[in-house]
Amino acid sequence: MITGKEERPRIVTALPGSCGKEIIAGDERHLATTTKASPAVVKQARGIVFEDVDGNVFFDFTSGIGVTNTGHCHPAVVKAVQEQAEKVLHFAGTDFYYDTQVNLGRRLAEITPGCFDKKTYFGNSGAEAVEAAIKLARWSTNRKFMLAFMGAFHGRTMGALSLTASKVVQKQRFFPWMPGAVHAPFPNPYRNVFGIDGYEEPDELTNRVIGYIEEMFKKYVPADEVAAIFVEAVQGEGGYIVPPASFLPALRKLADEHHILLVDDEIQAGFGRTGKMFAIEHFDVVPDVITLSKAIASGIPIGATVFDAKYDFGVKGAHSTTFGGNPVACAASLATIDVLQKEKLVENAARQGQLMHRRLKEMEETYECVGDARGLGLMQATEFVKSKEGKEPAPKLRNQVMENALKRGLLLLSCGESGIRYIPPLTVTEEQVDVGMDIMEESIREAC
Repeated sequence: MITGKEERPRIVTALPGSCGKEIIAGDERHLATTTKASPAVVKQARGIVFEDVDGNVFFDFTSGIGVTNTGHCHPAVVKAVQEQAEKVLHFAGTDFYYDTQVNLGRRLAEITPGCFDKKTYFGNSGAEAVEAAIKLARWSTNRKFMLAFMGAFHGRTMGALSLTASKVVQKQRFFPWMPGAVHAPFPNPYRNVFGIDGYEEPDELTNRVIGYIEEMFKKYVPADEVAAIFVEAVQGEGGYIVPPASFLPALRKLADEHHILLVDDEIQAGFGRTGKMFAIEHFDVVPDVITLSKAIASGIPIGATVFDAKYDFGVKGAHSTTFGGNPVACAASLATIDVLQKEKLVENAARQGQLMHRRLKEMEETYECVGDARGLGLMQATEFVKSKEGKEPAPKLRNQVMENALKRGLLLLSCGESGIRYIPPLTVTEEQVDVGMDIMEESIREAC
């Protein structure tokens, strides 16, 4: 039995091993093709550690795609799930009443940015949270257009997909998308359509993006028909892009000038991942709507759309769900918030994130194939290139680095065209960060 406190990964078989190969073959036969990118076949997990079905032990620097911020199977969350499951598993919280939904709605109103009355719509996923935000924006403003950004990922259901602009494969062969979705460039300091070095000229990059949107409003998107601007405070799937500090305040100002709702997608960046409870807090901006999922309940499916109460539907049946805000999921979420606060995991994310960022920056300086290292808190990424001068993406090299790391016991995920993201649970220790970064450097050195 693993404890979650193991000092190092331990690889004892080829990857995948014989048991793993059998399960992978069954998956390929019986399950739809999705996004699987690693031969990891988990048996059990604790903290940041997991063991596969062949007895190999890994450090998980993926957190189940940013879900298990409290660590795998945190005892307090497991206990909350067990206790709630013994009381009631399901009771359709959109048609009837129970206290766990009310209590979670109250807690989310307390911890999300903004000193105003808030309400919450509960769904089952991040995509559902975005879909609810789309409908809420249309309903409350009676406007039709939605503005999002290139590189954005907001989900794969048809409304959310229309806002997504991360990879063409996500939209290929699914047209027509929801009408009225338009996109502007995101202010990527390292690589942007304006050819600006955003690290040297951050405010100029912000001005160019805001100017681009204003030009859209003049030429083909009537500002008075735009219901909402959807933005990730830190872009996730698009490459873990941290915008200039001036960008989100400028975007908030633009939205206010045209009476447009600002929707902050915190599905991947929220719940302590960046060293603050929500990534947008780094920029001192308050959104009108915030979408949440992934880490909200440490692995139990739930999504939430938290919004200024004045934008509520106000009409029964305009939007609803069967399973959203399930009692077990709400109990897990309440326990998750307690763990994040009582164990000071948000502060730990900031502290360990600084250590990780320093190590990644050292690798950027050392290796020609590392073009950029960036991130906030424990939401860090490395972008691989063929040369620093040309900045040409190197996805094959990135994939080789990930394969090298897996063979050494470190599980990673890609992001963007040629990036690797590093998102261990927020329970990670300094020693575990150092081990992970040592493995990364060995893997990069071998690949480069």
